[in-house]
Amino acid sequence: MKIAVFGGTGLIGSQVVRILAAGGHEARSLSRSTGVDLTTGQGLPEALEGADVAVNLTNSPTFDDASPAFFRRTMDTMLTAAEAGGVGHAAILSIVGVDQVPEVAHYRAKVLQEDILKAGPVPYSIVRATQFFEFVDTVLSWTADESVVRLPATPVQPIAAADVADAVADVCVGAPLRGTRDIAGPEVFALDELGRITLAAHGDHRAVITDDRAGLFSAVPGDALIAREGAILAKTTYREWLEHRAGC
Repeated sequence: MKIAVFGGTGLIGSQVVRILAAGGHEARSLSRSTGVDLTTGQGLPEALEGADVAVNLTNSPTFDDASPAFFRRTMDTMLTAAEAGGVGHAAILSIVGVDQVPEVAHYRAKVLQEDILKAGPVPYSIVRATQFFEFVDTVLSWTADESVVRLPATPVQPIAAADVADAVADVCVGAPLRGTRDIAGPEVFALDELGRITLAAHGDHRAVITDDRAGLFSAVPGDALIAREGAILAKTTYREWLEHRAGC
């Protein structure tokens, strides 16, 4: 199969390209650095020539109120070009529970992206994943200072980016779902607990203070970000991932 991977140089996209290529598929890594721009349409006809699948793994450069405009522009551009090029399957990566957190602008924007895909002219698939292990350090930095890290006790079910990439690649080589597939990590943590585990693994002696008003995840209601029945659970645990990273 020929698969156009927009955002093919990013954390997930680069791994998806490698997985697809290892499986014998022609995976095209597409990004601004390769001369393809979803915001302007530059290079799209050539990028999609002969493609069976177009998967959009790009992300908004900001998480604020500018996010919806980014996703509307990039999705409209991709779907128009995909329809014109005869692409038979369009896919995106979204977030588990994204429609349950309207208070967060970026999450509203991802819901918009999903809705545009569903209403579009190309048979589609949506993969929803929980938060990545790789982003935990960034989340901690949002509400940290030299002595403490403040985190809410929001339940999360994080997953390794490699497991997400496997799920996306699997969907790309299959028939369009015409629906959504959820994937999540094997364990549920309170975010403040996850922070303590992370700091301990780093040898960081700062205290984690539970503060239900701290950071972006304070806006998440209840267990909105936890996978529901029917989700695919990855095997990699957070502690296994931390140990592997420490050994690299």
